[in-house]
Amino acid sequence: MVRSLWTAATGMIAQQTNLDTIANNLANVNTQGFKTQVNEFKTLLYQTLQTKTTTANGEQKPTSAQVGLGVRNSAISTIFKQGNALSSESDTAFMIDGKGFFAVRGADGNTYYTRNGNFQFTLAANGGNMLANEDGLPVLDTNGRPIVLNSNYIVSRVTVSSDGELCYPDEKENPQPMGIRIALFQFNNPNGLNRLADTLYEQSAASGQPINEATSNAVEKSKVVQGYLEGSNVQVVDEMVSMIVAQRAYELNSKAITASDEMLQQANNLRR
Repeated sequence: MVRSLWTAATGMIAQQTNLDTIANNLANVNTQGFKTQVNEFKTLLYQTLQTKTTTANGEQKPTSAQVGLGVRNSAISTIFKQGNALSSESDTAFMIDGKGFFAVRGADGNTYYTRNGNFQFTLAANGGNMLANEDGLPVLDTNGRPIVLNSNYIVSRVTVSSDGELCYPDEKENPQPMGIRIALFQFNNPNGLNRLADTLYEQSAASGQPINEATSNAVEKSKVVQGYLEGSNVQVVDEMVSMIVAQRAYELNSKAITASDEMLQQANNLRR
């Protein structure tokens, strides 16, 4: 009975984590570039109560008796499914159609990756115009450098082609490439990326090295769509159903603890 108390407790703890993940998904339903997460569970060790043996009469018992010791959260996986396209009036709003990630330079000098293309031009240290994300982190080009335009360019006239190339109109108003391309990176295992705040991801040993789409032919190229943002891929109805299932599982585990407590109480009363 004590074993059943701990087994049910592991189920309650696991469902608490599951509910935390669901709540985080629902909280970010309007966050651009957010990717939904799902919990994965794993059974704990099994305790052998009886091995394969024979009875006192010599009859065979071909199967053993084992009892489980509960459950735990084994992983929280990210679903990198394409989000909905949201129209934006900003000229520096970009959506990735494909598996790529934008790259930004963090304040610590490290490179981070994101699907949120809500960028804007800000003043750079040299007086030019730098393309940055909402937090002011510089967006990187295919060479790993911040995208900075000198003050001679009118940033509202800059357009971006589907391959991420920045263009500026000539005297005939025809867009001409500027020799600067927004970098797009892919990973062999995007689920291995470390999630950070502000929809940023960090490279890890599990994700593998970033693959630059501009220099690699081993991956399918992504497309950059100007004037659109990628919305969250959270499905509210699915999350609500998952929340109900988690609540019911939590309730069942709590009832198992109550039943074990009542059985222990009855066993203690036998001594009176």
